[in-house]
Amino acid sequence: MVTAKAWVLKKHFEGFPKTSDFDLKEIKLPNLKDGELLLESVFLSVDPYMRAYSRRDMKEGDIMIGTQVASLTAYFGLLEVCKMKPGETVLVNAAAGAVGSVVGQLAKIGGCKVVGCAGSDDKVAYLKKIGFDEAFNYKTVKSLDEALRKASPDGYDCFFDNVGGEFASIAINQMKKYGRIAVCGAISLYNDSVPQKGPYLQVPMIFKELQMEGFIVSRWKNRREEGVKALLKWVVEGKVKYHEQVTEGFENMPMAFIGMLKGENLGKAVVKV
Repeated sequence: MVTAKAWVLKKHFEGFPKTSDFDLKEIKLPNLKDGELLLESVFLSVDPYMRAYSRRDMKEGDIMIGTQVASLTAYFGLLEVCKMKPGETVLVNAAAGAVGSVVGQLAKIGGCKVVGCAGSDDKVAYLKKIGFDEAFNYKTVKSLDEALRKASPDGYDCFFDNVGGEFASIAINQMKKYGRIAVCGAISLYNDSVPQKGPYLQVPMIFKELQMEGFIVSRWKNRREEGVKALLKWVVEGKVKYHEQVTEGFENMPMAFIGMLKGENLGKAVVKV
């Protein structure tokens, strides 16, 4: 009999997650059956969706959900939902995160102008380093509307939205006619105890004839190998760069998860077990 450590959801999150919402337990693993393998985790992932899905998919006492791959999301969201074309202008928020940073680089490979925003000057510098045409710190600009307009006076053809909320409400007014919006996440809303209200999106959606589509990457699970091969090729060629924010120690996983939700990570947040 093999024992393992697991982080359990002790209490459903109310507002922002707290370390007291988790419980570290030892569990006994079932004996292996013929043909089965037991693998030891070396790195584990912490991602925004874990916050959003926890109440929907989990009950108190369950082992915390989690996966390890992020940039498949960028590949299919940008190519299949946004349907970017060469020469277009692409807007990405949370652009220094695991998904956003890859979205921007894929858009550059596709011949687009790319505008990204992030929550610190260091992250903005990173975006410029990996090839974003324009980048700004949304926490320090006087007006988000003005910052978006300055970055692309003609507006945006594609908007890859990881944030939702107020940012999306402002950005949608700067979309070009027939623009496309891929709704990947809504990290600005996940920790709200009371749902936000308006402003509402129907008027710009109608007059600019926009397309907005939410998506979950599992829609393309039968094409996973295609995405991995394409991304690996671009990484090897140096066209896609990545950064990992590594937290040491399985015991620090809740802290890494909470830090990621606060935007403390640059690139992909992972825990080295």
